[in-house]
Amino acid sequence: MQNKNEQKNYDDQVEGRNSVLELLESQKDINKIFIAKGEKHGSINKIIAIAKERGIILVEKDKRKMDEMAQNQNYQGVIAIVPPYEYCEIEDILEEAKQKNEDPFILILDGIEDPHNLGSIIRTAETAGVHGIIIPKRRAASVNSTVNKVSAGAVEHIKVARVTNISDTIQKLKDAGLWICGTDINTEKYYYNQDLTGALGIVIGNEGTGISDKVRKNCDFLVKIPMKGKVTSLNASVSTGIIVYEAFKQRNLK
Repeated sequence: MQNKNEQKNYDDQVEGRNSVLELLESQKDINKIFIAKGEKHGSINKIIAIAKERGIILVEKDKRKMDEMAQNQNYQGVIAIVPPYEYCEIEDILEEAKQKNEDPFILILDGIEDPHNLGSIIRTAETAGVHGIIIPKRRAASVNSTVNKVSAGAVEHIKVARVTNISDTIQKLKDAGLWICGTDINTEKYYYNQDLTGALGIVIGNEGTGISDKVRKNCDFLVKIPMKGKVTSLNASVSTGIIVYEAFKQRNLK
């Protein structure tokens, strides 16, 4: 039987070899690493070596107990227990851009509920040079072990802020000089015909309902992705990748 404190910690765990390696190499705090008995081969050895070097507690467990503890089936014999994810402030994201001497490039997620979508979006954003991601506190996925795994560890390398009100946050970003681009299937302009350079925030809406009316009205302009098939919407993470990489192209491949 697991005690209550242990069970609480399981909400804050990172699973899978690549994700745990990314976590170790990021130098972030790790409370403990569990390894399935008999799994001392391949990249597990590297994980053990780095953990010992950093003085992190290593615990071997029977595979059956590890299976019970894992939140994902494919945890690859290793689970790291970490302190709760530390969200940043909006100011930290703006400062990140300033430190890099770049125009702010921010992703605003208006109600992404699926942690797999959130993880994929974080992975895409990190590779495209996005300075930070903003998510709402309510009715939306938060950063957890599933998000970390799907992001392939990218969540350790990008700032994520969690806010009470997306509309108020958009106004705050506009006051800081950002232009806000919303995504809406009912608008006329295609994403590749819109200038996506300069200080920019891109809003991606909920998987089913898109961006809310209040958020839509607060955007400076709206864009859409052309579609020819019978399905009238794309997965949120796919839409994000298409638009974010158009912005990346415009901002970096001049």
